[in-house]
Amino acid sequence: QKILIIEDEKLIRKILIINLEASGYQVLEAETGKEGIDISVKENPDCIILDLGLPDIDGLKVLSSLREWFSSPIIILSVRKSDKEIINALDNGANDYVTKPFRTGEVLARIRVSLRNNITKTEAIYINGDLTIDLSARTVKKGENILKLTTTEYSILWLLIQNENRVITHKYLLEKIWGDKQIDQTQYLRVYIGQLRKKIEDSEHQYIITESGIGYRFINNEK
Repeated sequence: QKILIIEDEKLIRKILIINLEASGYQVLEAETGKEGIDISVKENPDCIILDLGLPDIDGLKVLSSLREWFSSPIIILSVRKSDKEIINALDNGANDYVTKPFRTGEVLARIRVSLRNNITKTEAIYINGDLTIDLSARTVKKGENILKLTTTEYSILWLLIQNENRVITHKYLLEKIWGDKQIDQTQYLRVYIGQLRKKIEDSEHQYIITESGIGYRFINNEK
């Protein structure tokens, strides 16, 4: 699999390249936004690691440009660590966000998860832990028991599944479920998330992780 690093700091690129190649990945590198976009078009990598503080183009503009055609995972690697900046990147199409200074092992793990979850989102049957969801019949089973979900609860669950292991912002969920008029009603969303958790989770299986101040992440809960 092919990974593109768009990062202007040579030392960081070197550290990532050494570890990625040791893990069996083919690595491409770019030190400017323009170079990164050009390489992306030419090579179509399986995953992009993108710094936001590039010398020629702001990383968010690079992200938006890539998302016009690039559907594979993009992981942000940045010193910007405020909730507002993280949410902005996620809302603009980033799959994940890692702040600097970073642990190399964490970056590798985020890459593996992103690549694994990018295989396909169109399978008719979704299985995760003790959950089995028939996406065409819109039925949800926990173990052998069929769960009764409201239309809204199912819609939230479906969106979370489609973005498994990716942080989904409050704004994204509110817009998709209720439209633009409800984007500030985070308490409304928390109520539904709470109801959904009561139905699908138990002491052994946790699926919905709260990312404080940002949103939620639906995790792969292997037995």
